[in-house]
Order: sequence, then C-alpha cells, then structure tokens
Amino acid sequence: MMDLDPIYGNVDRIDFKKKTGPQTQSHDQDEGKDLNSRGSRCLVLITVGLGLICVLLLVFIILQHITITAERDLIKSYKNTVEEFDQTINSLQDNYTDLMTEKHQLQNNFSSLSQKKLELESKVTSLSEELNMDASKRGLVCFFISNELKNWSDSRQYCREHGGDLIIINTEEKQRFISSFIKERVWIGLSDTENEGNMTWVNNSTLKQGFWIKDEPNDGGGNEDCIELNYLREQQGWSPLNSWNDRLCSEMIKGICEK
Repeated sequence: MMDLDPIYGNVDRIDFKKKTGPQTQSHDQDEGKDLNSRGSRCLVLITVGLGLICVLLLVFIILQHITITAERDLIKSYKNTVEEFDQTINSLQDNYTDLMTEKHQLQNNFSSLSQKKLELESKVTSLSEELNMDASKRGLVCFFISNELKNWSDSRQYCREHGGDLIIINTEEKQRFISSFIKERVWIGLSDTENEGNMTWVNNSTLKQGFWIKDEPNDGGGNEDCIELNYLREQQGWSPLNSWNDRLCSEMIKGICEK
C-alpha cells in the first residue's frame, strides 16, 4: 500500500497556506498603512518644525536688523551730540578767552585811571596849598556861588551885595582849582560889553590869558558879550584849562563870586 501520511501532511500544509495566506497579506497591508501613516505624520511634523524654525529665524533676523538700525541711529545721534557739545565747549572757551582779555584790559584801564586819580588829587592838593599860601599873602579869599539863576549883570550885583564881585581868573592855578569843583555853568567876571572884542575883568584889568573851549569866543549872533565857565566835561574840546565860553548876557545861570 502507498504511504498516505506524507500526502495528508502536504494536504494539510497546502490547506494551511490557503487558509492563512490572505490574513497574512491583510496584516502586512495594515502594517504598511500604519508605517505610511506614521511616516506622513513625521513628515508633517518635520515640515511644521522646519517652518517654525524658518519663522523664528526670520523673526530673529528682523529683530537683529531693528536692533542694528536702532544702535546705528543711537551712535549717529551720540556722535551729533558729541559734536554739538564740542562746538559748545569751543564757543565757551572762545568767550572765556575774550572775557579774560576784556578783564585784563579793564584791570589795566582801572590801574591807569587810579594812577591818574592819584595824580589829580595830588595836583589839587598842591594847588589848594598854593592858593592858601596866596590867600595868606593877600588876605583870606572866599569863593561862593549864587543860589539863584540870574543874568550876568544881576549875578554881579548879587556878588556885590554879599561883599564881593564876580570872580577874576588870571592864573592857570586858579583856573584849575575853580574847574575842579564847578558842577554847572557859572558867570565869571569877564565881558566885552564896553568894547566889542576887548575882554576886560570887573576890576577893569585887560584879559591877558584866556582858558577858552575850542573855537571860542565866537560871538554867536554878534551878541555874546559875557563869559561863563562851562563844566560840561563831555563837550568836545573841554578840559580844566579850556572851559570858557561867551554867551548872551541875558542868559539865566548862576554866578561864582569871590571876596
């Protein structure tokens, strides 16, 4: 008889393959689908991650650009501020130099004026001493100014009523002394009312030395016959030895008297 076991065994194996073959293929297909699904998800995740990275990089680049631009503007502004500050410092230094120069000039002028003041005070003292010596030789001399505004004739009358006459100035020392304390226009005892062009003092002595302002006497209008001592130190040509001026005898000013 033929051996039937191998045949049956083959049959069983064939049946088994027939029974299990489709299930295995289905299982493989499911596994393939799962793998594909997982691969798709991974690809999506990778794509999203790369997208996020690109976005972050773009944001970072934009922020870096903004930061660099802001720093550049800040540096530019700082440079401009520094330049303006340097210009201000240079300007202040120039002003300081100018002020120091002016200060030195003012100090020099002050020193010069102080020296002149001392010299003038010394001269006044010397002149006062000389006048006092002359007064001691001639007797006491008193000078006074009328307290009212009068014409030349009335001013002379005022002096006479008070024991004197309009002042006679016949020396340089006396002229300097009188000019040192006069603070207003005053009549002196000189005129050419009697003889035009012939100046005479109230004691009828003829003028020998005059102390005229530049271009004076000019006999303005042909009627300026009386002489004043002018105190206007700012007037052009004025000095202690150049302070006389002729004017109308009817003008109302004070007079200086001596007795």
